[in-house]
Amino acid sequence: MSGWLRRVGALVATTLTAFGLTTGSTAQAATPAHYTGQLPDGASWVADVPASWNGTVILYSHGFGPLAPRNAPDEPTGQALLAAGYALIGSSYSGPSLWALASAPRDQFASLDELVRKIGEPRRTIAWGTSMGGLVSALEAESGTRRLDGALTTCGLVGGALNLNNYQLDAEYALSRLLAPAQPVRLVRYASADEAGAAGAALTKIVTDAQGTAAGRARIALGAALMNTPPWLTGDVPPGPADYAGQEQQQQQALAFVLGFVMPGRYQIELAAGGNSAFNRGVDYRDLLSGSPLARQVRALYRTAGLDLDADLADLTRHADVTPDARAVGTLARTSTATGRLRVPELTIHTTADHLVPVEQENSYAQRVHAAGRESLLRQAYVGAAGHCAFQPSETLAALHALESRIDTGHWPDLRPERLNAAAAELGAPGRYLRYTPARLTGSDRR
Repeated sequence: MSGWLRRVGALVATTLTAFGLTTGSTAQAATPAHYTGQLPDGASWVADVPASWNGTVILYSHGFGPLAPRNAPDEPTGQALLAAGYALIGSSYSGPSLWALASAPRDQFASLDELVRKIGEPRRTIAWGTSMGGLVSALEAESGTRRLDGALTTCGLVGGALNLNNYQLDAEYALSRLLAPAQPVRLVRYASADEAGAAGAALTKIVTDAQGTAAGRARIALGAALMNTPPWLTGDVPPGPADYAGQEQQQQQALAFVLGFVMPGRYQIELAAGGNSAFNRGVDYRDLLSGSPLARQVRALYRTAGLDLDADLADLTRHADVTPDARAVGTLARTSTATGRLRVPELTIHTTADHLVPVEQENSYAQRVHAAGRESLLRQAYVGAAGHCAFQPSETLAALHALESRIDTGHWPDLRPERLNAAAAELGAPGRYLRYTPARLTGSDRR
């Protein structure tokens, strides 16, 4: 048994003991400590330290949403970590926008300082981020050499805000223009959260109504391809590789939720950035689709509908006229883009069918890390599942212990799917890791 699998086994034993489940032993009463506090900039933080602290602190970064402090991705994972002896801490970040990247790394490290003053220096500290918080943990991995020993980035928005805004704009623009050209939907530069919400609701209705015709379904598939929307939303297995109608149906169901989330989200990003960073003027939409792994599906559905795909792509290219605000681009480049210049080991994990943060973001991030010459510090693993951050606790804990092995030994352990799945099984639930190579992020790294 490898060293890190032994560590997983130790975690199981520790967890069972903490809950009084180990035969032949008597569970001791737990006296955990719970701390809260507020930082000078208004951010709040929360921490939990178990009675038998193992010396490791998990610095948890939460995803996009209310600015409330969280120190674990979910209750089962948090309880398992505490039972195994990990101390947990996380901050709310400070506003005024929910896109709090400008303050998040600073608030996270400041919260860690507050905890250290109460419990002493940890033996090691590991950043753990989820979704937008995955971008936070990636940024922390670039700046926290003396504060961090490693980073676990889960379902992370590691492609950065500039790429996010651009590929989402591409999809929203295509859906609006091709499905309802007489009902223009405002796509950028929102005056208020209400205006952004109304735009998201309007485009969602347009897409829902269009699902009733073959032409509508073909154009929805095109928009989904530009959004990097995976063709798998429900069920234990994805639709077959040639089941283009089934794939599109699941994409439309995903867009019915995604559009109403990401368009109001753009308002929050614009608020933080001081303007709009997205643009499509000068974009060749035929070229954009040609680089998508979903291009074959789109072409097939256009043929079924009797539509001219080249004509639609030419129309999109001809009328694309959204330009960016230089200030917003500069702000997001500075605060919300990972450079890839890692200073500590980082393991990223992602589900293969993530509708909010496409798995293709991992491709963009890996290229950036490679360009920075830090590829030895990065490893990426993939869970074959549909959903945003739809991991089982055993899968994330197996990844955590693999990262710990890298921290302890200076060498990456065996990260083949079968090894990660075996580690997850030791924790009570079989893992779903698989061999996977994400495609290029459509609409990324635009100049």
